[in-house]
Amino acid sequence: MITIDRMIEQALLEDIHTGDITTKAVVPQRRPAEARLIAKEGLVVAGLLIAGRVFSRLDSEVIFKNNYAEGDHLEKGAVMAVINGDAADLLMGERVALNILQRMCGIATLTSRYVAAVEGTNARIVDTRKTTPGLREIEKYAVRIGGGHNHRTGLYDGVLIKENHIAAAGGISEAVRRARAYIPHTLKIEIETENLMQVDEALKAGADIIMLDNMTLDDMRTAVATIAGQAVVEASGGVNLETVRAIAETGVDIISVGALTHSPRAMDISMLLD
Repeated sequence: MITIDRMIEQALLEDIHTGDITTKAVVPQRRPAEARLIAKEGLVVAGLLIAGRVFSRLDSEVIFKNNYAEGDHLEKGAVMAVINGDAADLLMGERVALNILQRMCGIATLTSRYVAAVEGTNARIVDTRKTTPGLREIEKYAVRIGGGHNHRTGLYDGVLIKENHIAAAGGISEAVRRARAYIPHTLKIEIETENLMQVDEALKAGADIIMLDNMTLDDMRTAVATIAGQAVVEASGGVNLETVRAIAETGVDIISVGALTHSPRAMDISMLLD
């Protein structure tokens, strides 16, 4: 929660800065108020606890009552939460809380659609590092709430040797050799491949995970048959809701989808003060 609190405080500082002049002018005196967070469309809940924490950072006496749990599927009109506190604090926290909640629900909702699209296959839907700067922790959390899984969190917790690493090292085999010599035995090595020749080289080099980047469905099927369980197979590139089922049916283990965090639509949620 320390990281999340820092994120919230930065967002509040950005929005309120030296003070909310509208609220100071219109609501100069403290007065109790109640507000409702309302889903204006169907969505998957993610981030209610964090939205509540926004208000508690402004006033520790605010009461934030969740009506639903993380991961619940809501219909239009559902009252997601009820908030009781000083009117000015509720007004000052409104936009930051909604921005966070709308984005997190958007990510969870989109992720749930991808997960549903591959149901019945062995493929897992995973995210990428294509996240909003400063919001990676909560965005990856929203992916999990939507039924997806997390890829590596950052550059520090997994080895992913991509095209430019391969070029800099002088080839796949040499890149894998150097990585294996450098990392502890607890880390796995993933190699990005663009064709079947590179798949063969990555397999012979001992890669633990082989990414098939922007390959055709036929090449994916061939790669899966060639790898034959000797490494985890990840598909990446050209993935959307129209293509993901066919990709999953090639037999890959993982499908990484950058769109989960780089282009979800914010869900329509409003706060109404009574």
